[in-house]
Amino acid sequence: MTANASGRVTPQGPWNDGGVVVITGIQAAGKSTVAQALAERLPRSVHLRGDTFRRNIVRGQITMTADAAEPAVAQLELRHRMAAHCADAYAQAGFTVIAQDILIGRYLAEMTGLIKTRPLAVVVLLPDPAAVEAREASRPKTAYGPDWSVGDLDKLMRADTPRDIGLWLDTSRQTVDETVDEILSRAWTEGAVG
Repeated sequence: MTANASGRVTPQGPWNDGGVVVITGIQAAGKSTVAQALAERLPRSVHLRGDTFRRNIVRGQITMTADAAEPAVAQLELRHRMAAHCADAYAQAGFTVIAQDILIGRYLAEMTGLIKTRPLAVVVLLPDPAAVEAREASRPKTAYGPDWSVGDLDKLMRADTPRDIGLWLDTSRQTVDETVDEILSRAWTEGAVG
């Protein structure tokens, strides 16, 4: 990797050749912001937001909770299949896809199996809970409530999600540009999925 006049990392290699990068983390970890900033640095890119597929359900949407019943899990798995299919379609058209969603526990490994495109990289944003709470407080929307707390989701991410998948980044004290630079420098080597 090289840096341009502004000091930003210049994308090279697979960044210019298509492929899929999955960015995950808990709510308010910075997934949307980082994914958008990363996509804006690439020559042909798509920012694919997993939550879009949930919001597309006009009637009959079931919210995921800590003790979700089978219908809620089925909708979550549908969302993941739809996101994987769209990521593959965009990648086949020559775009580098930055797909972001909350993928905790077994869902991270399942998503890497659903996406057929290679190269594929995974980046897990893992700011500490205090940083997430500060980000949540500054957002116009509220992601946490009676069903989930920052601490609950952070514990699930750290304890139940396989650490051998992807590049895990503590972004607690990083700017968005610093996180994007780190992804550009390390995702295809440390975050690549075979």
